[in-house]
Amino acid sequence: MFRRGGNAVDAAVAAAFASVITEAVLVNIGGGGLALVVDSQKADRVVYDFLPTMPSGKPGPGMDFREVWVDFGQEKQPFYIGRASTAVPGFVAGLCTLLEERGTLPLKEVLQPAIRYAYEGAILSPSLAYVLRILLPIFTYTPEMAQTFMRNGRPYEAGERIRFPELGRTLERLAQEGPDLFYTGDVARAIVEDQQAHGGLLTAGDLANYRVEHRSPVQVTYRGDTLLVPPPPSSGGVLVAFTLELLNAFSLKGMEHNGVEHIRLLAEAMRYTTLARRDWDRDTRPQQERIRWFLSPGHVAEYVERVEQALQNRPTRHAAYPPGPRHTTHISVADEHGLIVSMTTTAGENAGFLVGDTGVSLNNMLGEQDLHPLGFHRLPPGMRLPSMMTPTVVLDRGRPYLATGSGGSTRIRSAILQVLSNVIDFALPLDEAVNAPRVHFEQDVLQLEGGIRKEVIAALHEWGYRVNPWPQRHMFFGGAHTIAITEQGFRGAGDRRRGGAAQTVGGNR
Repeated sequence: MFRRGGNAVDAAVAAAFASVITEAVLVNIGGGGLALVVDSQKADRVVYDFLPTMPSGKPGPGMDFREVWVDFGQEKQPFYIGRASTAVPGFVAGLCTLLEERGTLPLKEVLQPAIRYAYEGAILSPSLAYVLRILLPIFTYTPEMAQTFMRNGRPYEAGERIRFPELGRTLERLAQEGPDLFYTGDVARAIVEDQQAHGGLLTAGDLANYRVEHRSPVQVTYRGDTLLVPPPPSSGGVLVAFTLELLNAFSLKGMEHNGVEHIRLLAEAMRYTTLARRDWDRDTRPQQERIRWFLSPGHVAEYVERVEQALQNRPTRHAAYPPGPRHTTHISVADEHGLIVSMTTTAGENAGFLVGDTGVSLNNMLGEQDLHPLGFHRLPPGMRLPSMMTPTVVLDRGRPYLATGSGGSTRIRSAILQVLSNVIDFALPLDEAVNAPRVHFEQDVLQLEGGIRKEVIAALHEWGYRVNPWPQRHMFFGGAHTIAITEQGFRGAGDRRRGGAAQTVGGNR
């Protein structure tokens, strides 16, 4: 898109559409997402919210809503799939709105890479082949899905090419007809007919009434830099901001990176952010007032004191939130005109079916336990589903210089936190900051990625942590694809845990 004269928005939208082919086991065209756009020339900052919303159909005994168990190796977890697991998709509306308002190239041109990949096929990477294997109960839920993701009775393997010709034809129609195709046109009608025939909850009105929201980002200061994160319904943005406010109270100077002292501070900051989340969830103030209170010095100071006390003692066990959706992908793009896009998209896992002959698959966001703590199908129609997705941009004296974000459920927060701290606190080179071993604290278990020294692991055991050391880097710990604008030019770092890649186009000015 840059070679064709486009800007960062054109490139980000093209990459997101292409990802539904190249990363089809992580995201799909029936999902949703968040995009944080910063235009330094216009001092303009906006979050595009195209998250899925609750449908208006009435749940009942005839719903297509089935539990499947997925084995992640370290743990097993139930998911719910089927037509009644599908929320109103915002992916197409969000990308088309973003392109129309901020891009420079026509939709027809921006869709060409996705269309080409759909017909020619995309090579399955080792990390995506792993995801396909562990999610096989979902990708074989219906014969049509199994036919797409299976070959000669087995799932596609790394290095093999998967094609999506039906979706390619739908994308060609989208290029000609625009987003109405998905919300009031033929694809919308196909979705509704499929829902009505197979126990789903989406209606024609749900699709026709879907709207993309524009929101102001949440702003916090960390070590003198300004960080922008999305507001609710992204609970992840507020929680990342809260953790950074906690760390602001502690100096990391002189700490060994991924040493015992450093990891203990990260673990306790993560622990007490999770506990503070209960304050956030219980509070009923209007949103802006709620954000100001949650990030206020007085409220943060209460938890700083708890972290300080925890660092002096052996860890105390607490109840924790259940894990949530894992399957997201992130794109960061910057251009020479000061435009930065940080975009995260998701479809949950996948609802396990295709819509007629369109090649379209949909999200299973109504089947994610973390998004529905009061029980499934209880949120009001039209309500946007909450998310941990946290596309992030960092500014130095008002100018954006770094963009990051991650997939990985609750590990989104810990991945972003550590990438930011690695850059700002430890001045690590960008690739090292993204791909250095990570830690994650959840469910009273300290997960330590491969690469952390054995003596550090032993010392954390001695402190009383329940430690789970991993033998290698793993996509469990997120995929924080990151770009930076430095005095030497543009820099990019793809997270190798999720097959990430970075490319500079048109020289490195």
